[in-house]
Amino acid sequence: MEWYCVIGGVRYGPMAWEELLRLAREGRLSPTDLVWNSTVGRQWAQAGSVAGLFEAVPPVVVQVRPRGTGGMTPNAELMRRARQSLKGQWGLAVGANLVFGLILSVASNVCSIAQLIIGGPMELGREILFLRISRRADARFGQLFDGFQNFGSALGAYLLMLIFVFLWTLLLIIPGIIAALSYSMTFFIMADDPGVDPLEAIRRSKRLMYGNKWKLFCLYWRFFGWFLLCLLSFGIGFLWLQPYVLVTTAQFYDDLAS
Repeated sequence: MEWYCVIGGVRYGPMAWEELLRLAREGRLSPTDLVWNSTVGRQWAQAGSVAGLFEAVPPVVVQVRPRGTGGMTPNAELMRRARQSLKGQWGLAVGANLVFGLILSVASNVCSIAQLIIGGPMELGREILFLRISRRADARFGQLFDGFQNFGSALGAYLLMLIFVFLWTLLLIIPGIIAALSYSMTFFIMADDPGVDPLEAIRRSKRLMYGNKWKLFCLYWRFFGWFLLCLLSFGIGFLWLQPYVLVTTAQFYDDLAS
């Protein structure tokens, strides 16, 4: 029995019932999305009306990396998935990101070298936490500091990325931006594979981002309107915008898998 569904305006299918269940389990298919097969008649039906679809979703979401599309999912859909993942997790996301910013701000005011030393482990910890929020896995505030468990690799990756981006920026600002986009998946890769060498994580990021840098740039550009609204709110809105961007980027990373 083949099923079809429409998620974020994009039609998927045909697929087996088990695949439809997987989409519901991962939070990609919501009860208000449309589904169809020969048993529901001629009209498309809301997924929530299909018996056994969401009742079969377990309360604990699978914590492994979801299977992606190789970067084919539309950016609007990635943003929708991010909002879905953040439901019930906004407090954790906002609080953790606020603490992250405060720690780095204090470190930079005390000593710029201190900020460089803890910047990598803190960034890795933030990616670990927000990747779990994105996957609707067991996310806890303490995971913000898990990057210190892999201190050497996190520090090495952080310094290498700073050096590489700086060198590319010496040419022109555009090469620097392209380099930053190329290395943007590095800490997500390290979150999934703690044993990876820093330089190898950067190489993997470059491979993942080959042909996808413009897509990620366009994804970030979609937040420009929200950025302006945050400015009008005297910066308060950034408390929510930054977690939204981070979880969306985590969705982008998972979607690059094929």
